[in-house]
Amino acid sequence: MTGATPPRRPGRLSAGDTVALVAPAGPVPRQRLDAAVAVLESWRLSVRLYDSVRASDATFGYLAGTDAARAADFQRAWLDPEVTAVLAARGGYGCSRILDLIDWSALRAAGPKLLAGSSDVTALHEAVRTHLDLVTLFSPMPATTHFDEAATEHLWRTLFHPDSTLMLRGPHAEALVPGTACGVTVGGNLSLLAASVGAPEHRRARGGIAIIEDVTEEVYRLDRMLTQLLRTGWFDGVAGVALGSWTDCGPPEEVRSLMLDRLAPLGVPILWELGFGHHTGALTVPLGLPARLDACAGTLTLGESALR
Repeated sequence: MTGATPPRRPGRLSAGDTVALVAPAGPVPRQRLDAAVAVLESWRLSVRLYDSVRASDATFGYLAGTDAARAADFQRAWLDPEVTAVLAARGGYGCSRILDLIDWSALRAAGPKLLAGSSDVTALHEAVRTHLDLVTLFSPMPATTHFDEAATEHLWRTLFHPDSTLMLRGPHAEALVPGTACGVTVGGNLSLLAASVGAPEHRRARGGIAIIEDVTEEVYRLDRMLTQLLRTGWFDGVAGVALGSWTDCGPPEEVRSLMLDRLAPLGVPILWELGFGHHTGALTVPLGLPARLDACAGTLTLGESALR
């Protein structure tokens, strides 16, 4: 990735649009699924459910059905001409297992659509950017405990009124390394970025604004993953770094010290706690858009709206 040429932008949503709710990774608890559908329908959207959102794999209970079934659901949702956006109900684990089972040529021929999700869905964000050349949304997911009122409201505005979410700033944002930088947003969940090294969809952050966060990873594991990305060149030429939440990753002061130790030598602006990730009130962050990072102001300002 050069960070120079942004991908295509999908269209914004409108009342009456049909959205697909899929489970490309882990199984979805029924109660959370019902709550997710209720929220989306309150936005006057028609929600199309696929089998994966009600499934659990008989062999590996941490998967929402077999790899083939989850891949087929994702592909059917994308190829459905009535579907405007494909939303991941939740993350978990399993997105990387389905990437080789998807006919990306068929999806590209179907035209641009919106993908929204976070956490394990990082694998799909990378694949959609690589194979389909589209902007995607690293967003809270509707069938998770983090989909509270504030997170819901920001995602709604991004989907329906993207011009109103050009500036992103979390309540605890502050500079780790001061300065400003411009580039195309790239990244997602740290664990998934590290796990994708060597895969066809692996995209480096050169020239871009790296967006990274994680959850339930001890500090030494964060250290290992950051070190892997540093040694494999993922951060080479990065313009700036915007950090999200590190929920249940150990004492925040230790995580903060680690980020300074590993990333400050890059010599680029670094923003602490932009406000996205695994926590209530999480912001939706577009991936693949030109943006300006101002670490001192604690802001990430998009160069254009996420959706047309």
